Amino acid sequence: MIRALSVALAFLAITPAISETVDVKYRGAVDLKPFTCTDTPRSSFIQRVCYDKAESYMLISLRGSYYHYCELPAATFDAFMAASSMGQFYNQKIKGSGSDGPYDCRTHRAPRY
Repeated sequence: MIRALSVALAFLAITPAISETVDVKYRGAVDLKPFTCTDTPRSSFIQRVCYDKAESYMLISLRGSYYHYCELPAATFDAFMAASSMGQFYNQKIKGSGSDGPYDCRTHRAPRY
């Protein structure tokens, strides 16, 4: 038992960590290492949300495509995650139309990774 545990721990120690990268629409590849990601099974529209609190930067998977939002405050992110309808909150408070969105990365600072 102890030997099996030792072998398993040794294997984990020498196995390189593989980071996940996603393709973000209008940006390209983004490494998810600095993000905290949450799957959202309670929404049929939003599959996954990733947030980098240090950069106030959110990635969101909408029906399989990732989009990004810049300078999104942590309080807004927390309210979004707690909303009874994430889709409604997203459409009313986060998403914009064209480049007029409150967190559109064309008009707000996008982090460099």
